[in-house]
Formats: sequence, structure tokens, C-alpha cells
Amino acid sequence: MWNRQSSRLSSKALKWWQSPFKKKSMGSGMKRQKGFSLIEALVAVAVFSLISGGIFSSLVSASGAVNLTNERETSKNLAESQMEYVKGLTYATSYAPAPIPPEQQGAYTASIDVQPLKDNNLQKITVTITHFSKDVLELENFKVN
Repeated sequence: MWNRQSSRLSSKALKWWQSPFKKKSMGSGMKRQKGFSLIEALVAVAVFSLISGGIFSSLVSASGAVNLTNERETSKNLAESQMEYVKGLTYATSYAPAPIPPEQQGAYTASIDVQPLKDNNLQKITVTITHFSKDVLELENFKVN
């Protein structure tokens, strides 16, 4: 039969069972606090600032690289189109640049320099592309009479 007395845990076993779940005191008069302390919050803000600052710096660098690549690629395309334009013209002592496409007008300009070589039967053509008054690209080629 079931004995009520035998089903109870001994005081020694009960103390062992309760000890992991017992709250430990924090010292005299201190209560257990919930939440973050000021130092923890400041450390969290500092870590967040460092991480977000690094990400922002990376984005700024990437944006600058994209702008520089765009400027160089546009200048290269303009210089090649100017050179093809000059090659299609009849042989002359100087050449006027081809019109700049409307989307680049105002920002980009082209100049063409002609240097005669070998009894005026060969010319060295230099196309210079500037972007907002800054030389970006020079393309050189030769034209035969």
C-alpha cells in the first residue's frame, strides 16, 4: 500500500533538489536588477557606431569608384567615336571635333590635334577628352593620305 510518509522526500534530498533553483543573494541589501546598465548601453552604442561607420565608409568608397569608372568609360567611348569620325573625313591639315551626344554636352568636350609626319603623307591624330575642364583621356592614332 501506499504510505504517505514514505512518499515524501527526506529533508536532505529536498535541499539537494531545491539548491539549483534557489536564488542566490547578491549581497547585503542589493536586489537583482533586470535590464541594461549604462556601461553596457554605451558599449553597445560604440560597437554599433564602429560597424555602421565601416559600412558607410565602404559605401562612399564604392560610390567614388563607380563615378570614376563611369567617367573613364564615357571618355573612352567619346574618344573612340571622335577618332572614327576623323578617320572617315578626307585628309586635311586640321579637323573639327564631331558633335558630342546631348547627354554628355556641357560636361565633356573633345579637342583634336594634328601633327604632320613624313612629307605630309602621315598624320598623328591626338584626341583629348576633358570632363569639367579636367583632361581625362588622350587617344593617339595615325592617318595616312
